[in-house]
Amino acid sequence: MIKAVLFDLDGTLLDRNRSVEDFIGDQYERLNKWLGHIPKKLYMTRFIELDSRGYVWKDKVYQQLVTEFQLTGIDWPYLLEDYKSEFKNHCIPFPNLHHMFGELKSNNLVLGIITNGYGQFQMNNIKALGIEAYFETLLVSEWEGIRKPDPQIFMRALNQLNVTPDQSVFVGDHPENDVKAAKNAGMKCMWKRDSQWDQVEADFIVTDLADVASTIIDINREAALRSCIERLSKN
Repeated sequence: MIKAVLFDLDGTLLDRNRSVEDFIGDQYERLNKWLGHIPKKLYMTRFIELDSRGYVWKDKVYQQLVTEFQLTGIDWPYLLEDYKSEFKNHCIPFPNLHHMFGELKSNNLVLGIITNGYGQFQMNNIKALGIEAYFETLLVSEWEGIRKPDPQIFMRALNQLNVTPDQSVFVGDHPENDVKAAKNAGMKCMWKRDSQWDQVEADFIVTDLADVASTIIDINREAALRSCIERLSKN
């Protein structure tokens, strides 16, 4: 029986690709006084390339942009602070986000998040999505001092939820940091499809967040039915 569902954030709940595009386009317009000599499409494309789907922190990204585009009158620390303060205003969720959480909570499942990243930055994004209240535990790698794929961060979350790995499912988009890491921690793993990867070995594979809830509810219904049949057979 599944008692707990834990989630990755970026690429799983937060549509990070769309969010980044929305933010960087807005940054270009707001800071056009210093960036306007660069074609907007070029600025956006280069940021996205250097960002590498979020795996390069933005200090490195902006240092490179300042150098490549020979920016004057504005420096990379200013651009970084702008990113840290403004990105939360551009957070775009994947479809069916709140519907999924409502279904899971109505079926008495406890929920958590395990995400790599900077603590306050990630918390700002969680709050921007309006999902903070759904979770019994929220672990961000900076604040925990460990990061995925280290199994310790998964075990820490499970201990806080008072559930065992076999009672839990982790939902994420990354084959190593989410799927394989959760499996190594003894959890069931659910891969939310991402076009960057073709084949991922997971216990469950979903395309839409709505499928997360329906899949887990079906698992628990089948487990309850088997348990009922076993009890009847013993009598």
